Amino acid sequence: MVWLESKLSAKNTLGRYPKLHSYIGLVREDLSQTFSRDLHKWLIIAPIMGVFTGLLITLLVKVILYWMWPPLLHFYLAHRGAIVPGVVIGFVLAGLLMQFLTPDPDEHSTEEIIRSYHEHQGRVTMRPVVPKLLAAIATVGMGGSAALEGPSIYGGGAIGSWLWKKLRKLRLEERDRRIMLISGAAAGMSAVFRAPLTGIVFALEMPYKDDLAHEALLPSLIASVTSFATMAAFVGARPLFDFVTGSLYTREDLLWSALLGAICGAITMVFDITFRRVRGFSIRTKIPHWIKMAVGGLLTGVCGLIFVSVFKGSLIPIGPNYEAVPLILQQAHSSVELVSFGVMKLAATLFSLGVGGVSAAFVPLFLTGSSFGAAFAQSIAHSSSIDLFAAVGMAAFIAGGYKTPLTAVVFVAEATGGHAFIVPTLIGAAVAYAVSGEASMSGDQRVHESARIAELSNIRVSSAMQKRVILADARWSVGEFVDFTRERLPHTAYPVIDEGRLAGTISMVPLGAVSPDKWDRLLIRDVMNREAEVVAPNCDLQDALRLLMAPHGQHMLIVTSEDRRVLGIVTKTDVLSALSFGAGETNGQELHTEKA
Repeated sequence: MVWLESKLSAKNTLGRYPKLHSYIGLVREDLSQTFSRDLHKWLIIAPIMGVFTGLLITLLVKVILYWMWPPLLHFYLAHRGAIVPGVVIGFVLAGLLMQFLTPDPDEHSTEEIIRSYHEHQGRVTMRPVVPKLLAAIATVGMGGSAALEGPSIYGGGAIGSWLWKKLRKLRLEERDRRIMLISGAAAGMSAVFRAPLTGIVFALEMPYKDDLAHEALLPSLIASVTSFATMAAFVGARPLFDFVTGSLYTREDLLWSALLGAICGAITMVFDITFRRVRGFSIRTKIPHWIKMAVGGLLTGVCGLIFVSVFKGSLIPIGPNYEAVPLILQQAHSSVELVSFGVMKLAATLFSLGVGGVSAAFVPLFLTGSSFGAAFAQSIAHSSSIDLFAAVGMAAFIAGGYKTPLTAVVFVAEATGGHAFIVPTLIGAAVAYAVSGEASMSGDQRVHESARIAELSNIRVSSAMQKRVILADARWSVGEFVDFTRERLPHTAYPVIDEGRLAGTISMVPLGAVSPDKWDRLLIRDVMNREAEVVAPNCDLQDALRLLMAPHGQHMLIVTSEDRRVLGIVTKTDVLSALSFGAGETNGQELHTEKA
């Protein structure tokens, strides 16, 4: 009762002060616009994602980088004959896990997250998550040429998708699942490389070749920072790799960086195409998955064995290989050894991941770029700044391999501490990105929707229009028209012709206001709309879409010849079909015009 009285009193007070009432209304309107996207919910959800993901990635890092790979690497270098059987055992184990405990052994890691983002509204099936992570541990920990970014991105994305179900009460919408998927992937990338900005940028760049998943920016930022902090609490926050960053670069170094970027871009283009071919062949081959993995493990192990047999040292082009960066930068190696390491690393990566190994190629590309960059500095640029060109090579390979140029530069700066080389790495990454064209290791990355819409300018209306059209004659009575359309698939509007030429359109809405007893006396020309939206058959679909999307645009465009004879119609559905399937595929057969 007291509450009701106070409310009535406040209302009476506002009534006495109309300006105050108006001001409060404006404040309420401004606040509703300010928080229209409901961003504050991410202040709760994103940190939860970050903590869960950080704990998972900490466990993966501990298992692979602390407990498995260091002793196994020492054993491999001391007993070279054990390299091949050791890698094969790990690959067979991963293959068995994927074949018998997952619905599709060829769907995992970064590719599954990208596919889920584009095709499944962010849904990730949770039952096979643990087997896939165990398969990743077997692949990477036993010597596969891959690292932890694959299971980290997949694990983080799966956590984001899973939490969406658990936190629906926090006003989550359907589209938020995709945002949480990408944000979880960002958190995984951030933790595994101890580089939160890298995680954010990579996750936003990952789904597209030419754009960013902008809607996931804020939750990705919060989740990445939280995941990084969680990981740092267990393993520290130092950069993953230490670079010597005291050296400066000259104008000549920038030109050399562009040349190195072009070389790396050409190499990554060839590698991307080869990898996609091998991956496609492996998926199509109808043999048990574990046998494919055994073959891949054998070839991967052979790459490692050949290299350590020729070059006596601690470098080996298999395994997670984090230890290779300081070896390349801080020890003397001939250019032949460095190039051989890069070639063998690419070959081992092709065999490890091409057959279905559970991980991704971010670190292998990174390491290959560093070895090629160091060799370039020694043999072509004749520069003492090995670290500079190694950094440029790293960024160029990542940009060309994954179509993520911003991630490449940010990662090199953040994970290596090489902030002084941002400009040269930007140049190298940009050139490599351009030279490598549309080639990408990821078969599920897409051109952004806005770029695809631009493709409509190359498609003519004549190739997408509906050629089977029901036409109303202006001289027909309303009753005749209603009887005719009742027997056919109903539409919201129909073109109207008079003596064979377009006269206007008739919509079913105004006919509903006409009394049925007037149907036989009223003609179509009396109720039709004489303003029809007309386009020529050689008009492009981008212009057609602009007309259809206009504020007061009509539901269809009528395609006519120069003498206004109807050739067909185009709707938004026709434009979307052309966008999805391309010109010439939306009308698989010649259709005739049907007149009322």
